[in-house]
Amino acid sequence: LVHCTNNMLGLYRTGAGLSQTFAVIIFNIVLCIFLVIFVQMLPVDYEIEYICRGNRVIVGPKVRKCLPNGTWTDIALHSRCLLLCPRVWTSLENGRVMARPPGPPVEGTQLHYSCHAGFILEGMNASHCTKLGKWDAPKPTCLWKKKLYIGALFPMSGGWPGGQACMPSAQMALDLVNNRSDILPDYELELIHYDSMCDPGEATKLLYDLLYTEPIKIVLMPGCSGVSTLVAEAARMWNLIVLSYGSSSPALSNRQRFPTFFRTHPSATLHNPTRVQLFQKWKWTRIATIQQTTEVFTSTLDDLEERTKEAGIEISVRQSFLTDPAVAVKNLKRQDARIIVGLFYETEARKVFCEVFKEKLYGKKYVWFLIGWYADNWFKIKDPAINCTVENMTEAVEGHVTTEIVMLNPETVRGISNMTSQEFISALMSRLGGKNPEETGGFQEAPLAYDAVWALALALNKTVAPLKARGRRLEDFNYNTHDITAEIYRAMNTSSFEGVSGQVVFDAQGSRMAMTLIEQLQGGSYKKIGYYDSSQKNLSWFGNDVWIGAGPPADRTVVIEEYRFLSQKLFAAVSVFAGLGILLGIVCLTFNIYNGNVRYIQNSQPYLNNMTAVGCMMALAAVFPLGIDGHHVHTTQFPVVCQFRLWLLGLGFSLAYGSMFTKIWWVHTLFTKKEEKKEKKKQHLEPWKLYATVGVLLAIDFLSLMIWQIVDPLHITVEKFTKEAPKEDLDVLIQPLLEHCSSEKMNTSFLGRQKPVCVVYGYKGLLLLLGIFLAYETKSVSTEKINDHRAVGMAIYNVAVLCLITAPVTMILSSQQDASFAFASLAIVFSAYITLVVLFVPKMRRLITRGEWQSEQQDTLKTGSSTNNNDEEKSRQLERENRELQKIIQEKEERVSALRNQLAERQALRNRRQPSTGQNQNHNAPPPSAQQDPKSLLPPPGYPNPTIDNHSRPPSFSNSSNLYPAESKINRNHCHNSQIPLLYK
Repeated sequence: LVHCTNNMLGLYRTGAGLSQTFAVIIFNIVLCIFLVIFVQMLPVDYEIEYICRGNRVIVGPKVRKCLPNGTWTDIALHSRCLLLCPRVWTSLENGRVMARPPGPPVEGTQLHYSCHAGFILEGMNASHCTKLGKWDAPKPTCLWKKKLYIGALFPMSGGWPGGQACMPSAQMALDLVNNRSDILPDYELELIHYDSMCDPGEATKLLYDLLYTEPIKIVLMPGCSGVSTLVAEAARMWNLIVLSYGSSSPALSNRQRFPTFFRTHPSATLHNPTRVQLFQKWKWTRIATIQQTTEVFTSTLDDLEERTKEAGIEISVRQSFLTDPAVAVKNLKRQDARIIVGLFYETEARKVFCEVFKEKLYGKKYVWFLIGWYADNWFKIKDPAINCTVENMTEAVEGHVTTEIVMLNPETVRGISNMTSQEFISALMSRLGGKNPEETGGFQEAPLAYDAVWALALALNKTVAPLKARGRRLEDFNYNTHDITAEIYRAMNTSSFEGVSGQVVFDAQGSRMAMTLIEQLQGGSYKKIGYYDSSQKNLSWFGNDVWIGAGPPADRTVVIEEYRFLSQKLFAAVSVFAGLGILLGIVCLTFNIYNGNVRYIQNSQPYLNNMTAVGCMMALAAVFPLGIDGHHVHTTQFPVVCQFRLWLLGLGFSLAYGSMFTKIWWVHTLFTKKEEKKEKKKQHLEPWKLYATVGVLLAIDFLSLMIWQIVDPLHITVEKFTKEAPKEDLDVLIQPLLEHCSSEKMNTSFLGRQKPVCVVYGYKGLLLLLGIFLAYETKSVSTEKINDHRAVGMAIYNVAVLCLITAPVTMILSSQQDASFAFASLAIVFSAYITLVVLFVPKMRRLITRGEWQSEQQDTLKTGSSTNNNDEEKSRQLERENRELQKIIQEKEERVSALRNQLAERQALRNRRQPSTGQNQNHNAPPPSAQQDPKSLLPPPGYPNPTIDNHSRPPSFSNSSNLYPAESKINRNHCHNSQIPLLYK
C-alpha cells in the first residue's frame, strides 16, 4: 500500500494536468486497494505494463511481473512518466558529450561537453534538462585552439638515451593539459622534438633548425647536461625560456651564465650531501673518485671535494678519463682505492666496469658509488665497445650503491594532473607498449619530464591574465618580446605544485629541490635502502643493506702495526754465554787479585789486567740491555735501556781495550828503538804512567758520552718496513715496526740508526788500527817488566778484527733485529772470552803446573829470614830458579835413560838378525868420524852431573858412545825425531 501511495505521489510530482492527474490518482488508489485485498488471488507471473500518454516517456521499469514470493520485479525502482528534452543537445561536433544519468534526455539529465585536441569549447560546458522539457543552457560549439609550440631535444641514443621514456611521458602530459579546460583553455601546446643523441655537436645543428624554422617556439626543453649547457647559453640571445627535464650539471645553477634556465631535474650536487652522509654513517674517511672528463662531472666532483673536506674526509685518489678508462682503473687498483665514487654516463659505465672486472676491483673489499639515473639493467645491455660478458659485468657491479634524486613521489597522493604516481607509471607503461622498463632509457626520469610539461603549462596559464591586462597575448610571442618572456620567467620562478615526482619548487638558481633516494644492487636488482632529505639533514634508513663480507668494508687496507721483537731463544742463548763470560771474568779477577804478590803476576801489571777483566764484564753486561726491546719494557722506559747500552759498552770497551792498549803502547815506546833499547831496559817502568794512560782514554770516552747525553740524548725511534700481507685471506696488511735507539742531531745519514756519531766511530777505529800496529811492532820484544805483552797483542788482534768486521755489518743489518743483535752480541762475547782466556788462562796454567802459588811474604816466612834487602831477595830468586832447573834436569835425565834403553834394545835386535861375517859387522859399525867425545853429553857448567846407572846401560854402549851418530842407519831409520828433544836449555 505504501508503495502504491508513493507511486501515486510520484505521478502527482510529474506535473500532469489536473483532471488527468486526478484520474490517475483514483485509478491508483483503486488499484492499490484491489491489490491489497485481492493480491492472493493473482496468479504468479502476472504482469503489469505502464503506458505514458502524450510525449512523455517511461523512466524506470515499464513492465512488472508477479513473483512467487509475492513481490513484483524491480520493486525498488520507480516508474515515472517524464517529458523529453531536445536530443540535438546530446551530440557535439569536434567534441564529446557525456550524459548523467545515462539514458534518454529527460527531466534531471545533465550533459557535459568537451572538445577534441586542438579545439576549444565555445559556450557552457554543461546543460541541465528541466521539468518543462527544455535545456537550461544553449548548446556549445568546439572551435580551433591557438597553438603554442615547444621545441624539445630528446636523446633517444648516446651516453644517456633518456628520451626513450621521457618523450612519451611529456606527450602524455601534453594530452592531459590540452584536455583541461581550466589550463590554457584557448591554447593548445604542441611538441616539436628531435633526437640530440646526448651530443652537444649534434644538438647545435638541431638548435639551429628549431630557431630558424617556423613556427616560433615559446619554450625550449633540452635533455642531457652537455646539451642543456649549449641550449641555455644560446637561449638568452633569442629571448627564450629553457626548461630541462634531464640535466644535473652543477654548472647550470649559474644564473649569470644561464639567466633563463630552469630544470625539474635537481642538480647533481644534491647527490653529494647524501654521499657525505653515507661516508660518515659507515665511518669512511678516505675515498677515491673516477670521472668522465665532462663539465657536469667535473663541477660535481669539485663540489664533492669541498663537502668532504668540510666533513674531514680525504679524497686520496682522483682519476679521470676521456674515452678509455683502463689506465684510470689500474691507478685506482695500484693506489689501494676502496671507496670509489664514479661519475660517468651509462655507456662509459659499462667500459669502466669491464676494466673493474679485469682488475678485480670489486668484491667484499670495495664499494662503488654510482649515479642512479642509469637504466635498471644497464650492465646487462650488450655493448660492442667492451669485451666482457653479461656474467662478468653482473659480477663486477654487485653490491654497488646509487644515489638518485627522488623522481617518483613515494606517497599515494593526487597532484595537479589528478593522477597518483602509481597511476602515472601504469599509464606510461601503456604508452610504451609493454616495453621492459629496465631496457628503456630515461624511465626513471620520465616523471620529471611529465612534471616539466605541467610546470610549463601552469606558468603559461599564469601569464594569460597579466598579459591580457596589458593588451598582450601569448600568441604574440616572438624572439624580441622581452615583456612576455619576463612574465613567463616570473611565473616559472613562483611555480609550486604537487606532481607525480613530488613537490615541484624551483630555487633561486632555477634548480629543483628534492629528496635523494639511496639504492643498492642486490642479487642483480636495485633495492631501496633509504632516503635523505638534505634540506632537513634527515636520513631515513631501512636497514636492508647487504654486503658481500661481514659488513661495510674498510675505506683502506687495515694496517696492523706489528713490532718486530728480538728472538727470545737467541736472546736467552746469548745471555747464557754473556753470563758465563761474566762468571769467567769474576774468576779471572779473583785469581789476579789473590796472586797479586806473585812475581810472575806482578810482572804482568796486575792492576791493568784487573781493569781488563772489569771492562770485559761491563761489555758482557751490555749484552743484556742490547737485547731488551719493547717485548720486555714499555716504550717510555726504552730510552733508559738505550742509555745503559751506550754507557756499559762504551766504558767497558775503554777499560778492557784501553788497559791492553796501554801495555802495548809502553812496550813499543820503551823497547822498539835499537839504539836506546839497552838503556830503556835498565829504566824502571813507573806504574802511574800506565794508569794515567788508561785514565786519559777513559776520560775521553766519559766526556764524549756525557756531551752526547747532554746535547742529544738517545731516544726511541720507530722504523717502518714494507707492508706485508698475511697468509690468511684478510683485508689487512701487516706494518712491521722496529724500535731503535737514535739521536737526531748527532747521527749522520750514512750511519743509520742505533749507531754512535761518526767522531766516536772514527776515534775507536783509529785506536783499533793503532793497537794492531803496535802489537805487530812488539811481537819480537822480550821483557820481564810486562811479561804478557805478547798475549796482549794476540788479544788486540782478535778484538780489533772482530770490531772492525762487526761494526759495518751491524750498520748494514740494523733493520734485521735478530741478525744485528747476533753479530753485535757475539762479537762482544767472543772478544771478551778471547781477551780473558788469552790473558789469564796461561797465568793460571803456569802457576798450577809449576806451583808458583806462594807470594814473596810466604817465601820469606819459610826461609826464616826477616830481612828485606836486595841480597836476600836475589838469593831467594836464585834458589827458586835452581829448584826449577833441577826439576827440568831430572825430567831430561829420565827421558835420556828411556831413550838409551830403547836404542839398546833396537841394537841388540839388529845384531841378532845380522850374519856372523865380519864384513857385515864392519858394515854395521859406526864410522870413526861419527864418534863424539863423551864430554859432549855432560851438562853445562854449573849444573850437577846426571847420575848414570852403568848397570842399566846395554853392553854394546859405553860412556863414550855417541847418542846421535851422524850417518847411522839406526838413527836414520828407527828413531823418530820427536823422541830426541834437547836435553838442556
